[in-house]
Amino acid sequence: MRIVIQRLHALAQLPVYAHGPREDAGMDLHAVERVTLEPGVPGLVPTGLAVELPPGFEAQVRLRSGLALRHAITMPNAPATIDPGYRGEIRVILLNLGREPYTIEPGDRIAQMIVARYEAVEWAEGELADSYRGQRGFGSSGR
Repeated sequence: MRIVIQRLHALAQLPVYAHGPREDAGMDLHAVERVTLEPGVPGLVPTGLAVELPPGFEAQVRLRSGLALRHAITMPNAPATIDPGYRGEIRVILLNLGREPYTIEPGDRIAQMIVARYEAVEWAEGELADSYRGQRGFGSSGR
């Protein structure tokens, strides 16, 4: 699949699969600016990229597990969705759950992006069919 992408910043790096598309689902996104994440305060990290996704596709932005494990950095809105109609810069919301400030440097890998197909839904209002599970929800599997 070919998708139009635009660099909006001189330091912007195209998203890449670290081990190729046969090994990785997500492509790495890189920061283009220095951003210091204070503990407990969300920060917006720019990538310097914009994409033109075709109708029926979204880009999901997800956290890198290494940032979470080594530095307690998370994404409060994970996974974030980039809609096909959005043409602005991809920016990633990161949150430092650690006790000390953490600085993102230009070129750092900050997230991963997966392009996925979605189905447009048309709702058909009516009565729901019975199922074995029914309305049993949280904890209903006994595990």
